[in-house]
Amino acid sequence: MLLQVKLSKRAEKKLDNLFNYLETKWSERAKNNFVKKLQKAIKQIQQHPSGFPKSEIIKGLHKLVITKQTTIYYKYDKKYIYIITVFDTRQNPEKLLDESKE
Repeated sequence: MLLQVKLSKRAEKKLDNLFNYLETKWSERAKNNFVKKLQKAIKQIQQHPSGFPKSEIIKGLHKLVITKQTTIYYKYDKKYIYIITVFDTRQNPEKLLDESKE
């Protein structure tokens, strides 16, 4: 049985902003391609939640690179995968510490 996925409010907001950016600055197609990559990544996490590296920046979180610019950080228990944040890797890594506090 696959674990259910829950997005933090921060992750939801960041994904909405990212989708809007991709659609307005690039194209609907670029957004759709990213959504496909995101769905594939989430399915991979659901199948093997412990199969991805632990974050060196935030204890207790795992990370999965979706694109070279975008990484998701998550934790999990027996029932759920909690996506804590979606991080733009071009930002200062210290900003990630602030984003993990929710």
